[in-house]
Amino acid sequence: MSQSVERALRILPALAKGPAGLGDVAEVLGVHKSTALRLLRTLHEHGFVYRQGDGRYRLGASLFALAAESIENLDVRDIAHPHLLELNRETGHTVHLALHQDDEVVYVDKVDSRYPVRMYSRIGRPVPLTVAAVAKLLIADLPEEERRALARRIEYPAYTSRSTPDADAYLRELELVREQGWATDLGGHEEALNCLAAPIRGPGGRVVAAMSVSAPGVVLSAGGLLELLPLVRRTADAIGREYSGSDPEQEDRNRS
Repeated sequence: MSQSVERALRILPALAKGPAGLGDVAEVLGVHKSTALRLLRTLHEHGFVYRQGDGRYRLGASLFALAAESIENLDVRDIAHPHLLELNRETGHTVHLALHQDDEVVYVDKVDSRYPVRMYSRIGRPVPLTVAAVAKLLIADLPEEERRALARRIEYPAYTSRSTPDADAYLRELELVREQGWATDLGGHEEALNCLAAPIRGPGGRVVAAMSVSAPGVVLSAGGLLELLPLVRRTADAIGREYSGSDPEQEDRNRS
């Protein structure tokens, strides 16, 4: 029975690449066509595959419905919070989690620094789109047309001398963020405050949230904050894997 389940599961990623005929499926599985047909019929009965008019099979509606329902019922905050606590324990600095909602990026979780100098950010409060590191990550992941349209319609307050001055500069910075896969705010919102952020990716690689570590310059220099980048990225990746329901070993097997 476990062999049948394994074979049936191997059909799904094969069909994710596009419709396939019975012979193609049998070849992928390394089985006789009669065996492949039994598996396909069972999956078809449950709506996980669909038989087209030309006789080829593709993924079915039930599979997409399950995926959509699962994602809707996932709360990235619940998944991320233990990881944020651990990162705060290891670094001692303020840790944030943020989501993109319409034209705003909002903090949805926060773990305060253990140091006396603390940030006045609040859960539920929008962050400055043009300077906040978490905002740069979330906006940078938008499709290019949406990204450019947003950049042209928002304002660019001069919070400090390091604030992003205009749409052209913002778009250049977003391109850099897309290339390097992380973002900073080094005194762009508050002169004395630095922030380092990493993306949390969901199924398909899209950025579903962003997390950051922030510290005043008197507590940790900008250089010292950047040294935390590997740890911050590992934490974000761990949250993303848990959110997506994947693990590194399985991903390696799928690539091989």
